[in-house]
Amino acid sequence: MVKLLICLFGASAIGLYVLQLRQQQLELGYQTAQLHEKINNQQAKLWNQQLQIAVFTAPNAIEKTVKGQQMDMVPVYSVKPTETDEDAE
Repeated sequence: MVKLLICLFGASAIGLYVLQLRQQQLELGYQTAQLHEKINNQQAKLWNQQLQIAVFTAPNAIEKTVKGQQMDMVPVYSVKPTETDEDAE
């Protein structure tokens, strides 16, 4: 009778431990899904920001802005061909 009770309590303890592990696994899966969703949202936000930067810094957008401000933009220094550039031709 004592052995049966010990086996019953042992089996119950093991069962409760397995249920606890299963609950922890489910919670970790939920947290992982939340983190993945957060990462995806941040990635989408980053891509949108990169797209906006690319649009605003495109050569035609910069040219339009400069012309709209009536600014005459000239290079500070002229680029002279180097010896290697002349040899390549």
